[in-house]
Amino acid sequence: MRELVHIGAAPSFLMEAHDALSAAIAQKAGFKGLWASGLSISSSLGYRDANEASWTDLVNVVERMADATSIPILVDADSGFGNFNNARIAARKLHRHGAHGVCVEDKGFPKMNSFVGDRHPLAEVGEFCGRLKAIKDTISDPEFVLVARIEALIAGHGQEEALTRAHAYADAGADAILIHSRKSNPDEIFAFTRAWQNRLPVVIVPTKYYRTPVAEYCAAGIATVIWANHNMRAAIAAMRDVCGRIMRDGAIAGVEGDVATLEELFDLMNYDELAAAEERYLPHAGNGHR
Repeated sequence: MRELVHIGAAPSFLMEAHDALSAAIAQKAGFKGLWASGLSISSSLGYRDANEASWTDLVNVVERMADATSIPILVDADSGFGNFNNARIAARKLHRHGAHGVCVEDKGFPKMNSFVGDRHPLAEVGEFCGRLKAIKDTISDPEFVLVARIEALIAGHGQEEALTRAHAYADAGADAILIHSRKSNPDEIFAFTRAWQNRLPVVIVPTKYYRTPVAEYCAAGIATVIWANHNMRAAIAAMRDVCGRIMRDGAIAGVEGDVATLEELFDLMNYDELAAAEERYLPHAGNGHR
């Protein structure tokens, strides 16, 4: 994960995944790292992105994602699920079950998704620094990445507050800073990067300012770009379309050409490996069959 969250000539990309299948699809598409999205995982479990899912729910999903892939996973750990103690326990469990890093946002508990409503109370700086320090002290793995996510712009506090928090979080041991915005253009993101001057790598989530060319991220010195919820949103659109067409037609012939084949599903889930294992480990019957 450190190779994907570093200052280089061009940004790295992390693709959202919310279960083992979406993680496997992202890896097969060529992505080198995954973003275990809190919004997408919560949604897939039937919860809202408002700390309704527990950290144990998150650990269970991340473990399955790790089993299904061989690329690093940065986990959206919300605001750490409480105080420093909750944050360090959640981070330790996530690391043990396959996470290569966690991203913790500087909100109170419970948090609300950054794009819902206008009430986004921030954690006190010193208290949040304690969460970061606790995670760093708990996980000694030098390859594990701790990303501090700043919500000051989301909450309407402006650049000065965002920079003050960024410097404090860097001092507390963060390995990178995620600066978040809900605006449809990247102006306040680029204003932050100019003032920040790459003290630590900067991670962004351009969900709202999606029209911005990647070349502009390169020019701004962005280290990592997270495509944060697009597998989930693609799945919603595709399933809604297929369900509607089957309901309308009373048949599946019309959608068969637009859905994955069973062979594609079996390939994603590596059924060939099971067949090879059966050849190796199952005894042959007298008739030559297993």
